[in-house]
Amino acid sequence: MPRNATSFSPIHPSLLKNVTSAMMDQSQSEIIKSNPIGKGLDPFRATFISICEERSISCSPDALGQLDRQDVQDLVFNLLSALQILPAIRLLRSKTGNGTLRSDLLRLNSAVDSDDFDFDRIKPLLNAALTEKPDSEIWDQVYNAVTESTPPPRPIASSLQQTPWLRNTSSFANSSEHRKYMDDVLKEELGLFEKLSSFAEGYKSTPMCQRRPLARPNEPIDGSIAIRKMDVGFVKDSKARKNSRCHWSQILVPGELKSNPSADKALEAWLDLGRYAREVLAAQYTRRFVLGFTICGSLMRIWEFDRLGGIASEQFDINKDGLRFVFTILGFFWMNEEQLGFDPTIITSGGEQYIEIQRDNQIERLIIDKRMKRAPCIAGRATTCWKAHRKEDPHTPLVIKDSWQFTEREEEGELLREATDRGVINLARYYHHETVQVGGMDDDIRSNVRKELDITTAENYRTSRSAIPRSTSVITTPRKGRSTAGVKRPSSQTGASLPPNKRSCSASPTKGTVSPVSNRVHRRIVLRDFGEPIYKASSRAALLRGLEGCIEGHESLHKAGFLHRDISINNLMINEDNNNASWPSFLIDLDFAIKEQRKGVSGAKGKTGTRAFMAIGVLLGEQHSFMHDLESFFWVLFWICVHYEGPGQGRVVPRFDMWNSVNTKELARVKKGEIGHEGDFLRTAEEDFASYYQPMIPWVNRLRRVVFPNGGRWEREDRGLYSRMKDILREARKGLTVLTDE
Repeated sequence: MPRNATSFSPIHPSLLKNVTSAMMDQSQSEIIKSNPIGKGLDPFRATFISICEERSISCSPDALGQLDRQDVQDLVFNLLSALQILPAIRLLRSKTGNGTLRSDLLRLNSAVDSDDFDFDRIKPLLNAALTEKPDSEIWDQVYNAVTESTPPPRPIASSLQQTPWLRNTSSFANSSEHRKYMDDVLKEELGLFEKLSSFAEGYKSTPMCQRRPLARPNEPIDGSIAIRKMDVGFVKDSKARKNSRCHWSQILVPGELKSNPSADKALEAWLDLGRYAREVLAAQYTRRFVLGFTICGSLMRIWEFDRLGGIASEQFDINKDGLRFVFTILGFFWMNEEQLGFDPTIITSGGEQYIEIQRDNQIERLIIDKRMKRAPCIAGRATTCWKAHRKEDPHTPLVIKDSWQFTEREEEGELLREATDRGVINLARYYHHETVQVGGMDDDIRSNVRKELDITTAENYRTSRSAIPRSTSVITTPRKGRSTAGVKRPSSQTGASLPPNKRSCSASPTKGTVSPVSNRVHRRIVLRDFGEPIYKASSRAALLRGLEGCIEGHESLHKAGFLHRDISINNLMINEDNNNASWPSFLIDLDFAIKEQRKGVSGAKGKTGTRAFMAIGVLLGEQHSFMHDLESFFWVLFWICVHYEGPGQGRVVPRFDMWNSVNTKELARVKKGEIGHEGDFLRTAEEDFASYYQPMIPWVNRLRRVVFPNGGRWEREDRGLYSRMKDILREARKGLTVLTDE
C-alpha cells in the first residue's frame, strides 16, 4: 500500500445504526425545542378536570384508575386530537421510517376506537400530559404509545369447528375476540336472520315495506360524523345484502351483538346500541322513537328509545326460549311504519311530503319543501324544522317546527301568538300551533309511546335516573356537556364543516335528570318567517346588520313583557332574499322564554341557554335578566369571528372546544379571563379570530367595553345598553364599507 494512501474500514452495521439514531435524536430535540407545546394541551386537561368533578373524585393523575373505560376512551381521543394539531407533530419523524409522527398518531387514533384496545399502553402518556411533564418527556411517551406492538391474538379453540350449526360467537373460549377472527363465525350466526326473512315474506299477507336484515360488523354506516359500525339490524332496502353500503337514514331497527353474556350492561352493549339509536333518530326526521335489540352471548333484550331515554325488556335466553326469539325477529319484519316509530301525521303521497292542520275551522295542507334542522339527540326536545308552503300559496314560505316539550313548560306556540298579537318586531311570526295527535290522542311519551308503563315498579327504579318497566334495564342519562348516548369522540373530532351548534348543549333547570313523573309532549308550531342562521350571512356587513336587527327584535320582545333566555347562533336568523317577505333579520325559538316578572331583577332562576353563549352571571346561577341576553349577543359575535372563515365556513378551534363541555363555574371563569383586560382581549382576537373577521377586531372590542364596563360584569340593569350596542354595530358596518367596499 503506498505511504500516502488512506485505508478505509467498512462501518459496522451496529455503529451505523447508532450514528443514525444519534443524528435523528439531535434533529428530534431541535424540533421539540423550536416548537413548544405551550398551552396546546390545556383543553385536554380541562376535560379531565370536568370529568373528575362530575364524578366527584379528586382531580389527580391517580383518578385515571377510577374512571370507567368510556371516560378513559374519551380522554384519549381528546388528547390525540390536541396532539394532532401541534406544530411539532408534522415535523417529527415516524419511528417506523415512513412519514411523520402524525401518521403514527392517526393510526393509533383508529386503534383506540376498537373494542379490544388496551388502554394501559397509553396511560403513561396521559399521566405525562396531565402532570405537565417537560415537552421531551411527553413526546417520548407519544412515541412509546404509537410504537408499542399489540400482543398477537390467542388461537381460537379448535372445538368451534366441530359442530357448524351450533358454532356461534358466544362459544369462543380463551380468545382475544379480534374481529378478523370473529367475523366468519358471526356471519354464520346471522344466517338465521336471512332464514327468518324468507319465512316472514312467505307468511305475511301484506307487503313488508321492502325490509331486509343487514349485518355490518366491520363496515361503517354512512351518514354519521364519527365512525359508527353497527353489528346487525333491519334496513329499508329490499336489495340490501351483507356487503351493501347503507346510510343511517335506511336503518329501521339497530342491533348490537356481544359474544360475552357479561356485556349485557350499561357501559358495553347498551351504550353501543344507544349510539346507533341516536344516529337513526338524527338521520330520520319523521321518527318518534326507535326499537332495537341487544344479544350478549345468548341473552337478548328488546329496546325502545324515545325522548325520555331508553327502556328495555327483561333479559331472556334465546337458546332456552327460541320461540320468543323467532317471534321477536318476525315482529321486526311484520310491524308497520307507525309501530316502528315513524310519525303517521307526516304523509308521503304522489311524490310530495306534507302535513295537514286545522286552522280557522278549515283543513290546510302544508307541503314540505326541505328539511332544515334536526337536533341529534335521544332524550330532549329533539327540535326538528322543515321549510314548507301552503298548497294554495307556493310563494310564501312557512316553517314547521316539531319538538318534544316537558308538559310543565309554557307552550311556545301560545307565547309566539301573544307576542305576534302585541306587534313584536323582528321575531318569527305566529301562524299556527297544536299538540300532535297520533292514534286519536295527544302524542306524548308516557301515555302514547310507552302505553302507560308503570315506571315505579322497575327493577332498578331506585338506582336509575330514567324510568323503566319492571325487569327492564336502562341507559343512564349522560353527564351534562357530553353527547347523548355516550358518543365516543369529543367535539374536537367532529370536523370543521359542522356549525358549532352541533357541538353545543343547552342547560335548563329540568335537564340532566328525569324524574319518575316526567313526560314530554309532541308539539308543532308553524311560523310565517323563514331565514338562515346568522353565521351564514353573505358578508361581514350583512352579519352586523342582522345582529343589529335581532337586538332590536329582542328589545321589542322585552318591551312586550317577554324574556328570550336562549340567544345563540342558531336562534338569530337573517333573510337576504328580496323575494322572501320574511323579516330581514329576526329571533326564533321561545322554548326557554318566559313572561317577565317585574319583582326585583327581572327574569327567572336557573341556568338557561346554549352553553357557549350563556352570560357569565347566568353560568354562576344569577336570576336571568335581559342584560344577560344582551351579553349573549356579544358572545355570539365573538364565537362567529373565531369559528368561521367566511359565510357558513365553520372550523374547529380546539382552545374554545372546551366551552361546550366544562362545568358552568369553570366556563364562567374562562369567559371572565377573555374579556377582563383589553390588551389580553386584543391579543386573543388577533391570534384566534379567523382572517375573514380580523377587520372587525376594533368594533368587537368596542362592543366588549360597553357590555363589560371596566372589564367586569354589569352590576345594574341598563336599558340604554340596547341603543349603545346597536350604535356600535351600525358604525362598524359603515367602517367596514369604507375599508372593504362591502
